Amino acid sequence: MSSLYDFETWEPLLRLLRTVNAQALAVPGGQVSGDISCGSYSVPVKWRYPPPGRALLVSDNQEEHDAIERVRDTLAGAGVADVGFSVEIPPSGAAVLRLFDRSPAADRGLGGPVGALTLVEGAVPEPWRRLPEPADGARPAPSADAALLERTLRERIPDAIGATEGEIAAAEERLGLALPEEVKALYRVTRARWEDWQDDYAAAEQVWNAVGFELSSLEYLAVADLSNRSHFRWEHAATGAVLTGPDDAVQDLVGSPGWIVLGGTGGGDMVAVDLTPGPRGHLGQVIVLDHEQSIGASLWAESLTDLVLGPERDWYTGHRWDKRPVTAIVHDRSIGSIEAAAHPALEVLRIGAWSGTPLSLAPVVGLPRLRTLTAYPGTLADPLEIAALTGLEFLELAPGDWRILLDAGAVPRSLLAASIETSGRADPRPVVALADEILALWDRPLITETVVHGDLGPLP
Repeated sequence: MSSLYDFETWEPLLRLLRTVNAQALAVPGGQVSGDISCGSYSVPVKWRYPPPGRALLVSDNQEEHDAIERVRDTLAGAGVADVGFSVEIPPSGAAVLRLFDRSPAADRGLGGPVGALTLVEGAVPEPWRRLPEPADGARPAPSADAALLERTLRERIPDAIGATEGEIAAAEERLGLALPEEVKALYRVTRARWEDWQDDYAAAEQVWNAVGFELSSLEYLAVADLSNRSHFRWEHAATGAVLTGPDDAVQDLVGSPGWIVLGGTGGGDMVAVDLTPGPRGHLGQVIVLDHEQSIGASLWAESLTDLVLGPERDWYTGHRWDKRPVTAIVHDRSIGSIEAAAHPALEVLRIGAWSGTPLSLAPVVGLPRLRTLTAYPGTLADPLEIAALTGLEFLELAPGDWRILLDAGAVPRSLLAASIETSGRADPRPVVALADEILALWDRPLITETVVHGDLGPLP
């Protein structure tokens, strides 16, 4: 057994938690909980801040730091990414620590003990499965001029080392597609390798300034697919939608086999040339994939030539948050009824804070594309109406609504993933038990619980 499950590993943190949360723990059945990973943690303690004018130091919260690092070192030694916990410490000091080992089918929670539950192995949200529409009629922009682009770049970076035709051909073979003429012209001028710059950042910056962004070398050219946005969570991606309008220059996608990433903006955003443009776009246009967005890309320039000749433009053009009627939020300050949200194109229905009478789902029963439903606690008149939504792929409900569905055997079998809506620092014990019930319906790996006992002694 790993020392992760030794009471001594946790004792310093438990003593600190008892001191900070004495009142909550003194209540019969009282508990506190948290989550610790090798890269972050969330535990209910209060930080001590320095006086104004001085930076926060580790020593300001040394006791907390040491206690957390003790657990983190054990996680690293055991090869465990993270662990959730709940602890009861009555006044007698007889502590009961419950450790929750993450199931491969359960994501780490954000603001709650459990994140999304993947019910079907390998399943991904619908927007991630969407492929681009054919762009057979797309043509390069009138400004695209590979010869002009090459001349301009040679004038700006005359000492750059360009790629050979063989190196360009090797990149095309690796990617499985033909590079646009502008991209070939760009790399004939500079192959953007660090060894060519002799690790001189100023030389690299000269190339990036000439091009207009941080250019990657040929060896790092890649197609923007799901892997570029896999850090986005199931529950967030499932509430998104792909919606390309007739006047859009860029197709509204998570990724595309025609998005060739050439580099980045320097702020985490990817710069790509687009070979699958939208209805009003151009073949080879320059787009930016915002690292804070899970769907879509922004048009930066209609061609590489256009970008290099006019680099002082801003790529950020804003995001289209309103995707009605494909997505709808019924909320006190938004759409005022389920009837108003119902539409044959509706894919995502979210029910938020609602002060009116609980809502019936009858108006959306039978809608052909409805795949996601999320509902705040107390908003549904009859949770069993969910059983009639036979096309649902993702469902997020409060524990009470899940209990009704589970007891009635009415959980939709079409689900690919699910989530439990909790607010605040919820007691993880009943939430984990509920999650395991849902996972068991699909015969998925459960979240395991290990109980560790120890004695902290009575409070002085």
